[in-house]
Amino acid sequence: MSILLLILAVIFIVVSTTKFNLHPFLALLFAAIFYGLLVGMPFTDVIASIQEGFGGTLGNIGILIIAGTIIGVFLEKSGGAFALAEKVLNAIGDKHVPTAMSIIGYIIAIPVFSDSGFVILTPLNRALTKKAGLSLAGTAVALGLGLSVAHAIVPPTPGPIAAAGILGADLGMVIGLAIPVSLFALVFGWLWATKIASKTYIDPNPELSDQEVETRTRQAPSAAKSVLPILLPLVLIVLRSIAELPSLPFGSGFFVNIILFIGHPIIALLIGVLIAFTLPKKFESKMLSSTGWVGKGLLDAAIIIMITGAGGAFGKVLQNSGIATLIGDSLGDANLGIWLPFILAAGIKSAQGSSTVALITTASIVAPLMSTLGLDTDMAKALVVLVIGAGSLVVSHANDSFFWVFTQMTDMEVKDGYKLHTTGTLILGATAAFAVWVLSLWLI
Repeated sequence: MSILLLILAVIFIVVSTTKFNLHPFLALLFAAIFYGLLVGMPFTDVIASIQEGFGGTLGNIGILIIAGTIIGVFLEKSGGAFALAEKVLNAIGDKHVPTAMSIIGYIIAIPVFSDSGFVILTPLNRALTKKAGLSLAGTAVALGLGLSVAHAIVPPTPGPIAAAGILGADLGMVIGLAIPVSLFALVFGWLWATKIASKTYIDPNPELSDQEVETRTRQAPSAAKSVLPILLPLVLIVLRSIAELPSLPFGSGFFVNIILFIGHPIIALLIGVLIAFTLPKKFESKMLSSTGWVGKGLLDAAIIIMITGAGGAFGKVLQNSGIATLIGDSLGDANLGIWLPFILAAGIKSAQGSSTVALITTASIVAPLMSTLGLDTDMAKALVVLVIGAGSLVVSHANDSFFWVFTQMTDMEVKDGYKLHTTGTLILGATAAFAVWVLSLWLI
Protein backbone atom coordinates (compact mmCIF):
# COMPACT_ATOMS: atom_id res chain seq x y z
CA MET A 1 0.00 0.00 0.00
CA SER A 2 2.85 2.39 0.81
CA ILE A 3 4.43 1.81 -2.60
CA LEU A 4 1.07 2.23 -4.35
CA LEU A 5 0.49 5.50 -2.50
CA LEU A 6 3.97 6.69 -3.54
CA ILE A 7 3.12 6.00 -7.19
CA LEU A 8 -0.17 7.88 -6.79
CA ALA A 9 1.66 10.80 -5.13
CA VAL A 10 4.08 11.07 -8.05
CA ILE A 11 1.18 10.89 -10.54
CA PHE A 12 -0.57 13.67 -8.59
CA ILE A 13 2.53 15.89 -8.78
CA VAL A 14 2.96 15.37 -12.51
CA VAL A 15 -0.72 15.78 -13.43
CA SER A 16 -1.40 18.75 -11.14
CA THR A 17 1.63 20.69 -12.37
CA THR A 18 1.27 19.92 -16.08
CA LYS A 19 -2.47 19.59 -16.72
CA PHE A 20 -3.85 21.96 -14.06
CA ASN A 21 -0.83 24.31 -13.83
CA LEU A 22 -0.60 24.01 -10.04
CA HIS A 23 2.67 25.52 -8.85
CA PRO A 24 5.18 22.73 -8.02
CA PHE A 25 5.73 24.25 -4.56
CA LEU A 26 2.13 23.56 -3.55
CA ALA A 27 1.93 20.26 -5.44
CA LEU A 28 4.92 18.90 -3.52
CA LEU A 29 3.63 20.06 -0.12
CA PHE A 30 0.14 18.65 -0.75
CA ALA A 31 1.66 15.34 -1.91
CA ALA A 32 3.84 15.18 1.21
CA ILE A 33 0.91 15.84 3.57
CA PHE A 34 -1.52 13.42 1.92
CA TYR A 35 1.06 10.65 1.59
CA GLY A 36 2.09 10.97 5.24
CA LEU A 37 -1.51 10.89 6.45
CA LEU A 38 -2.60 8.03 4.19
CA VAL A 39 0.26 5.73 5.24
CA GLY A 40 -0.67 6.30 8.87
CA MET A 41 2.03 8.65 10.12
CA PRO A 42 0.98 10.59 13.25
CA PHE A 43 -0.12 14.16 12.50
CA THR A 44 2.78 15.60 14.47
CA ASP A 45 5.30 13.43 12.58
CA VAL A 46 3.96 14.61 9.22
CA ILE A 47 4.36 18.25 10.23
CA ALA A 48 7.79 17.64 11.78
CA SER A 49 8.97 15.80 8.67
CA ILE A 50 7.86 18.63 6.39
CA GLN A 51 9.59 21.22 8.56
CA GLU A 52 12.72 19.10 8.85
CA GLY A 53 12.86 18.31 5.15
CA PHE A 54 12.17 21.87 4.01
CA GLY A 55 14.54 23.48 6.50
CA GLY A 56 17.25 20.84 6.13
CA THR A 57 17.27 21.07 2.35
CA LEU A 58 17.44 24.86 2.36
CA GLY A 59 20.06 24.79 5.09
CA ASN A 60 22.22 22.67 2.82
CA ILE A 61 21.71 24.34 -0.54
CA GLY A 62 19.59 27.51 -0.10
CA ILE A 63 22.55 29.87 0.25
CA LEU A 64 24.37 27.99 -2.50
CA ILE A 65 21.50 28.64 -4.91
CA ILE A 66 21.37 32.33 -3.97
CA ALA A 67 25.13 32.81 -4.29
CA GLY A 68 25.31 30.82 -7.50
CA THR A 69 22.45 32.79 -9.03
CA ILE A 70 24.06 36.14 -8.14
CA ILE A 71 27.33 34.98 -9.70
CA GLY A 72 25.35 33.97 -12.78
CA VAL A 73 23.68 37.37 -13.08
CA PHE A 74 27.02 39.22 -12.84
CA LEU A 75 28.62 36.86 -15.35
CA GLU A 76 25.72 37.37 -17.74
CA LYS A 77 25.21 41.13 -17.45
CA SER A 78 28.92 42.00 -17.42
CA GLY A 79 29.43 39.88 -20.53
CA GLY A 80 31.89 37.65 -18.70
CA ALA A 81 29.93 34.46 -19.33
CA PHE A 82 29.86 35.13 -23.05
CA ALA A 83 33.57 36.01 -23.23
CA LEU A 84 34.32 32.77 -21.41
CA ALA A 85 31.95 30.87 -23.69
CA GLU A 86 33.65 32.27 -26.78
CA LYS A 87 37.02 31.12 -25.47
CA VAL A 88 35.79 27.63 -24.70
CA LEU A 89 33.96 27.29 -28.02
CA ASN A 90 37.09 28.28 -29.91
CA ALA A 91 38.84 25.37 -28.21
CA ILE A 92 36.16 22.66 -28.42
CA GLY A 93 34.04 23.71 -31.40
CA ASP A 94 30.46 24.95 -31.51
CA LYS A 95 28.78 21.56 -31.62
CA HIS A 96 30.76 19.89 -28.83
CA VAL A 97 29.18 21.73 -25.90
CA PRO A 98 27.25 18.65 -24.59
CA THR A 99 30.46 16.60 -24.60
CA ALA A 100 32.33 19.31 -22.72
CA MET A 101 29.55 19.67 -20.14
CA SER A 102 29.37 15.88 -19.59
CA ILE A 103 33.10 15.74 -18.89
CA ILE A 104 33.16 18.91 -16.77
CA GLY A 105 30.18 17.69 -14.72
CA TYR A 106 31.78 14.28 -14.22
CA ILE A 107 35.04 15.77 -12.96
CA ILE A 108 33.43 18.41 -10.76
CA ALA A 109 31.04 15.98 -9.03
CA ILE A 110 33.84 13.80 -7.66
CA PRO A 111 34.65 16.35 -4.93
CA VAL A 112 31.51 18.57 -5.19
CA PHE A 113 27.85 17.68 -4.58
CA SER A 114 25.70 17.56 -7.71
CA ASP A 115 23.43 20.41 -6.57
CA SER A 116 26.39 22.71 -5.92
CA GLY A 117 28.13 21.78 -9.16
CA PHE A 118 25.00 22.37 -11.23
CA VAL A 119 24.39 25.77 -9.62
CA ILE A 120 28.01 26.84 -10.17
CA LEU A 121 28.21 25.63 -13.79
CA THR A 122 24.77 26.68 -15.06
CA PRO A 123 25.81 30.26 -16.03
CA LEU A 124 28.69 28.89 -18.10
CA ASN A 125 26.45 26.23 -19.64
CA ARG A 126 23.81 28.81 -20.61
CA ALA A 127 26.42 31.06 -22.20
CA LEU A 128 28.07 28.21 -24.12
CA THR A 129 24.70 26.96 -25.33
CA LYS A 130 23.57 30.43 -26.41
CA LYS A 131 26.78 31.11 -28.32
CA ALA A 132 26.63 27.71 -30.02
CA GLY A 133 22.97 28.11 -30.96
CA LEU A 134 21.94 24.86 -29.24
CA SER A 135 19.03 23.83 -27.03
CA LEU A 136 19.60 24.18 -23.31
CA ALA A 137 17.79 20.86 -22.78
CA GLY A 138 20.58 18.83 -24.38
CA THR A 139 23.51 20.57 -22.71
CA ALA A 140 21.81 20.74 -19.29
CA VAL A 141 20.96 17.02 -19.37
CA ALA A 142 24.56 16.27 -20.36
CA LEU A 143 25.81 18.33 -17.41
CA GLY A 144 23.26 16.90 -14.96
CA LEU A 145 23.98 13.29 -15.89
CA GLY A 146 27.74 13.86 -15.74
CA LEU A 147 27.34 15.24 -12.24
CA SER A 148 24.97 12.44 -11.19
CA VAL A 149 27.03 9.44 -12.24
CA ALA A 150 30.22 10.61 -10.53
CA HIS A 151 28.31 11.65 -7.40
CA ALA A 152 26.74 8.20 -6.99
CA ILE A 153 29.67 5.96 -7.93
CA VAL A 154 33.09 7.62 -7.67
CA PRO A 155 34.71 8.27 -4.25
CA PRO A 156 35.48 10.58 -2.48
CA THR A 157 31.81 11.55 -2.65
CA PRO A 158 30.27 10.65 0.74
CA GLY A 159 27.80 7.96 -0.40
CA PRO A 160 30.26 5.53 -2.00
CA ILE A 161 32.77 6.10 0.82
CA ALA A 162 30.11 5.31 3.45
CA ALA A 163 28.97 2.19 1.56
CA ALA A 164 32.56 1.00 1.23
CA GLY A 165 33.07 1.47 4.97
CA ILE A 166 29.91 -0.44 5.88
CA LEU A 167 30.78 -3.36 3.59
CA GLY A 168 34.49 -3.35 4.50
CA ALA A 169 35.51 -2.79 0.87
CA ASP A 170 38.98 -1.58 -0.06
CA LEU A 171 38.58 2.07 -1.09
CA GLY A 172 41.46 1.99 -3.55
CA MET A 173 39.91 -1.00 -5.31
CA VAL A 174 36.53 0.74 -5.36
CA ILE A 175 38.03 3.85 -6.98
CA GLY A 176 39.97 1.79 -9.51
CA LEU A 177 36.80 0.00 -10.65
CA ALA A 178 34.50 3.02 -10.29
CA ILE A 179 36.25 5.06 -12.98
CA PRO A 180 35.74 2.65 -15.92
CA VAL A 181 32.23 1.71 -14.77
CA SER A 182 31.10 5.33 -14.41
CA LEU A 183 32.70 6.39 -17.70
CA PHE A 184 30.94 3.51 -19.48
CA ALA A 185 27.60 4.74 -18.09
CA LEU A 186 28.51 8.36 -18.92
CA VAL A 187 28.85 7.48 -22.62
CA PHE A 188 25.21 6.36 -22.66
CA GLY A 189 24.17 9.45 -20.71
CA TRP A 190 25.94 11.60 -23.30
CA LEU A 191 24.18 9.74 -26.14
CA TRP A 192 20.83 10.32 -24.44
CA ALA A 193 21.59 14.04 -24.05
CA THR A 194 22.83 14.57 -27.60
CA LYS A 195 20.47 12.29 -29.55
CA ILE A 196 17.22 12.62 -27.56
CA ALA A 197 17.23 15.48 -25.02
CA SER A 198 18.63 18.00 -27.50
CA LYS A 199 15.49 17.60 -29.65
CA THR A 200 13.46 19.39 -26.94
CA TYR A 201 14.19 23.07 -27.49
CA ILE A 202 14.73 25.38 -24.55
CA ASP A 203 16.19 28.83 -25.22
CA PRO A 204 19.27 29.17 -22.97
CA ASN A 205 18.60 32.87 -22.49
CA PRO A 206 15.29 34.01 -23.99
CA GLU A 207 15.78 37.58 -22.72
CA LEU A 208 18.83 38.11 -24.93
CA SER A 209 18.97 38.51 -28.68
CA ASP A 210 22.07 37.45 -30.59
CA GLN A 211 22.89 41.13 -31.12
CA GLU A 212 22.76 41.79 -27.38
CA VAL A 213 25.06 38.82 -26.77
CA GLU A 214 27.60 40.28 -29.19
CA THR A 215 27.31 43.71 -27.52
CA ARG A 216 27.91 42.26 -24.07
CA THR A 217 30.82 40.20 -25.36
CA ARG A 218 32.52 43.35 -26.69
CA GLN A 219 32.11 45.04 -23.28
CA ALA A 220 33.12 41.95 -21.32
CA PRO A 221 36.07 41.38 -18.99
CA SER A 222 38.74 38.92 -20.09
CA ALA A 223 37.97 35.20 -20.14
CA ALA A 224 40.67 34.62 -17.49
CA LYS A 225 39.01 37.10 -15.12
CA SER A 226 35.54 35.79 -15.94
CA VAL A 227 36.37 32.20 -14.99
CA LEU A 228 37.54 33.11 -11.46
CA PRO A 229 34.07 33.32 -9.81
CA ILE A 230 33.44 29.78 -11.07
CA LEU A 231 36.88 28.23 -10.78
CA LEU A 232 38.05 29.54 -7.40
CA PRO A 233 35.04 28.20 -5.41
CA LEU A 234 35.53 24.80 -7.05
CA VAL A 235 39.25 24.78 -6.20
CA LEU A 236 38.53 25.74 -2.58
CA ILE A 237 35.88 23.01 -2.23
CA VAL A 238 38.26 20.42 -3.69
CA LEU A 239 41.03 21.50 -1.29
CA ARG A 240 38.63 21.05 1.61
CA SER A 241 37.78 17.53 0.39
CA ILE A 242 41.48 16.66 0.20
CA ALA A 243 42.12 18.11 3.67
CA GLU A 244 39.36 15.91 5.11
CA LEU A 245 40.84 12.65 3.78
CA PRO A 246 41.69 10.14 6.55
CA SER A 247 45.40 10.40 5.70
CA LEU A 248 45.32 14.14 6.55
CA PRO A 249 47.59 15.13 3.61
CA PHE A 250 47.72 18.76 4.79
CA GLY A 251 48.29 17.81 8.42
CA SER A 252 46.40 19.68 11.12
CA GLY A 253 46.47 23.07 12.72
CA PHE A 254 45.54 26.65 11.86
CA PHE A 255 46.28 26.41 8.12
CA VAL A 256 44.07 23.34 7.71
CA ASN A 257 41.28 25.02 9.70
CA ILE A 258 41.44 27.95 7.27
CA ILE A 259 41.13 25.54 4.32
CA LEU A 260 38.20 23.76 5.97
CA PHE A 261 36.49 27.14 6.50
CA ILE A 262 37.00 28.79 3.11
CA GLY A 263 36.48 25.44 1.34
CA HIS A 264 33.00 25.00 2.76
CA PRO A 265 30.64 25.36 -0.23
CA ILE A 266 28.78 28.30 1.33
CA ILE A 267 31.94 30.31 2.07
CA ALA A 268 33.55 29.32 -1.24
CA LEU A 269 30.57 30.51 -3.23
CA LEU A 270 30.30 33.76 -1.26
CA ILE A 271 33.96 34.36 -2.12
CA GLY A 272 32.91 33.76 -5.72
CA VAL A 273 30.20 36.42 -5.31
CA LEU A 274 32.78 38.97 -4.12
CA ILE A 275 34.97 38.19 -7.14
CA ALA A 276 31.94 38.50 -9.43
CA PHE A 277 31.49 42.08 -8.17
CA THR A 278 34.77 42.96 -9.91
CA LEU A 279 33.61 41.79 -13.36
CA PRO A 280 31.75 44.88 -14.67
CA LYS A 281 34.11 47.25 -16.46
CA LYS A 282 32.20 50.18 -14.97
CA PHE A 283 31.05 49.23 -11.47
CA GLU A 284 28.07 51.10 -10.01
CA SER A 285 26.83 50.73 -6.44
CA LYS A 286 23.23 50.36 -7.61
CA MET A 287 24.25 46.95 -8.99
CA LEU A 288 24.29 45.74 -5.37
CA SER A 289 20.82 47.06 -4.52
CA SER A 290 17.49 45.26 -4.38
CA THR A 291 16.61 46.72 -7.79
CA GLY A 292 20.02 46.00 -9.32
CA TRP A 293 21.91 42.90 -10.34
CA VAL A 294 22.00 41.42 -6.81
CA GLY A 295 18.25 42.00 -6.48
CA LYS A 296 17.64 40.18 -9.77
CA GLY A 297 19.75 37.28 -8.54
CA LEU A 298 17.71 37.07 -5.33
CA LEU A 299 14.42 37.12 -7.22
CA ASP A 300 15.61 34.46 -9.65
CA ALA A 301 16.76 32.28 -6.74
CA ALA A 302 13.58 32.64 -4.67
CA ILE A 303 11.34 30.37 -6.75
CA ILE A 304 14.08 27.76 -7.15
CA ILE A 305 14.66 27.74 -3.39
CA MET A 306 10.97 27.35 -2.52
CA ILE A 307 10.42 24.44 -4.92
CA THR A 308 13.66 22.72 -3.90
CA GLY A 309 12.72 23.04 -0.23
CA ALA A 310 9.27 21.57 -0.91
CA GLY A 311 10.96 18.67 -2.73
CA GLY A 312 13.10 18.14 0.36
CA ALA A 313 9.96 18.11 2.52
CA PHE A 314 8.34 15.45 0.32
CA GLY A 315 11.52 13.35 0.44
CA LYS A 316 11.77 13.59 4.24
CA VAL A 317 8.15 12.48 4.71
CA LEU A 318 8.94 9.44 2.56
CA GLN A 319 12.11 8.70 4.54
CA ASN A 320 10.32 8.98 7.89
CA SER A 321 7.39 6.86 6.70
CA GLY A 322 9.68 3.81 6.74
CA ILE A 323 9.24 2.95 3.06
CA ALA A 324 12.98 2.26 2.68
CA THR A 325 12.81 -0.42 5.42
CA LEU A 326 9.71 -1.88 3.81
CA ILE A 327 11.45 -2.26 0.47
CA GLY A 328 14.56 -3.69 2.13
CA ASP A 329 12.54 -6.29 4.05
CA SER A 330 10.58 -7.24 0.93
CA LEU A 331 13.65 -7.90 -1.20
CA GLY A 332 16.19 -8.93 1.40
CA ASP A 333 15.46 -12.67 1.11
CA ALA A 334 15.37 -12.75 -2.69
CA ASN A 335 18.13 -14.81 -4.31
CA LEU A 336 19.26 -12.37 -7.01
CA GLY A 337 23.04 -12.40 -6.58
CA ILE A 338 24.76 -9.09 -7.39
CA TRP A 339 21.47 -7.74 -8.79
CA LEU A 340 19.91 -7.76 -5.29
CA PRO A 341 21.91 -4.73 -4.05
CA PHE A 342 21.07 -2.87 -7.28
CA ILE A 343 17.32 -3.50 -7.01
CA LEU A 344 17.33 -2.61 -3.31
CA ALA A 345 19.19 0.66 -3.91
CA ALA A 346 16.98 1.54 -6.90
CA GLY A 347 13.83 0.92 -4.89
CA ILE A 348 15.03 2.97 -1.93
CA LYS A 349 16.30 5.82 -4.15
CA SER A 350 13.05 5.99 -6.12
CA ALA A 351 11.03 5.85 -2.91
CA GLN A 352 12.72 8.54 -0.85
CA GLY A 353 14.87 10.63 -3.22
CA SER A 354 18.36 10.74 -1.72
CA SER A 355 21.17 8.81 -3.45
CA THR A 356 23.31 9.02 -0.31
CA VAL A 357 20.52 7.58 1.87
CA ALA A 358 19.98 4.81 -0.71
CA LEU A 359 23.70 3.95 -0.71
CA ILE A 360 24.00 3.84 3.08
CA THR A 361 20.68 2.06 3.70
CA THR A 362 21.28 -0.60 1.06
CA ALA A 363 24.83 -1.25 2.24
CA SER A 364 23.52 -1.71 5.79
CA ILE A 365 20.86 -4.20 4.61
CA VAL A 366 23.24 -6.14 2.37
CA ALA A 367 26.24 -6.28 4.75
CA PRO A 368 25.04 -9.31 6.78
CA LEU A 369 23.99 -11.11 3.57
CA MET A 370 27.34 -10.91 1.76
CA SER A 371 28.50 -14.42 2.68
CA THR A 372 25.11 -15.94 1.84
CA LEU A 373 25.19 -14.22 -1.55
CA GLY A 374 28.74 -15.44 -2.18
CA LEU A 375 30.02 -11.88 -2.31
CA ASP A 376 32.45 -11.86 0.61
CA THR A 377 35.77 -11.54 -1.29
CA ASP A 378 37.56 -8.19 -1.52
CA MET A 379 36.78 -7.90 -5.23
CA ALA A 380 33.11 -8.79 -4.68
CA LYS A 381 32.76 -6.17 -1.93
CA ALA A 382 34.16 -3.47 -4.22
CA LEU A 383 31.77 -4.47 -7.00
CA VAL A 384 28.80 -4.45 -4.61
CA VAL A 385 29.64 -0.87 -3.62
CA LEU A 386 29.54 0.08 -7.29
CA VAL A 387 26.31 -1.75 -8.07
CA ILE A 388 24.66 -0.08 -5.06
CA GLY A 389 25.88 3.25 -6.46
CA ALA A 390 24.33 2.35 -9.81
CA GLY A 391 21.04 1.59 -8.07
CA SER A 392 21.17 4.90 -6.21
CA LEU A 393 20.91 6.66 -9.59
CA VAL A 394 17.53 5.04 -10.34
CA VAL A 395 15.71 7.39 -10.52
CA SER A 396 15.83 11.13 -9.84
CA HIS A 397 12.28 12.49 -9.74
CA ALA A 398 9.92 14.66 -7.67
CA ASN A 399 11.22 13.58 -4.24
CA ASP A 400 14.84 14.41 -5.15
CA SER A 401 15.94 18.01 -4.53
CA PHE A 402 18.34 17.80 -7.49
CA PHE A 403 15.39 17.17 -9.82
CA TRP A 404 13.94 20.54 -8.84
CA VAL A 405 17.28 22.36 -8.97
CA PHE A 406 17.73 20.92 -12.46
CA THR A 407 14.28 21.73 -13.84
CA GLN A 408 13.97 25.19 -12.29
CA MET A 409 17.46 26.37 -13.25
CA THR A 410 16.91 25.25 -16.85
CA ASP A 411 13.33 26.58 -17.22
CA MET A 412 12.24 23.03 -17.95
CA GLU A 413 8.64 21.91 -17.50
CA VAL A 414 8.06 19.10 -15.00
CA LYS A 415 6.86 16.67 -17.68
CA ASP A 416 10.05 17.33 -19.68
CA GLY A 417 12.09 16.87 -16.51
CA TYR A 418 10.63 13.38 -16.14
CA LYS A 419 11.07 12.61 -19.83
CA LEU A 420 14.68 13.81 -20.09
CA HIS A 421 16.36 13.95 -16.67
CA THR A 422 14.54 11.12 -14.87
CA THR A 423 14.87 8.77 -17.85
CA GLY A 424 18.51 9.82 -18.17
CA THR A 425 19.25 8.71 -14.60
CA LEU A 426 17.52 5.39 -15.31
CA ILE A 427 19.84 4.89 -18.30
CA LEU A 428 22.89 5.79 -16.20
CA GLY A 429 21.96 3.37 -13.41
CA ALA A 430 21.05 0.50 -15.73
CA THR A 431 24.20 0.77 -17.86
CA ALA A 432 26.44 1.12 -14.80
CA ALA A 433 24.82 -1.97 -13.24
CA PHE A 434 25.27 -3.90 -16.49
CA ALA A 435 28.97 -2.98 -16.52
CA VAL A 436 29.38 -4.17 -12.91
CA TRP A 437 27.56 -7.43 -13.71
CA VAL A 438 29.89 -8.10 -16.65
CA LEU A 439 32.91 -7.40 -14.44
CA SER A 440 31.52 -9.76 -11.78
CA LEU A 441 31.36 -12.61 -14.32
CA TRP A 442 35.04 -12.08 -14.99
CA LEU A 443 36.44 -11.07 -11.58
CA ILE A 444 34.40 -13.06 -9.05
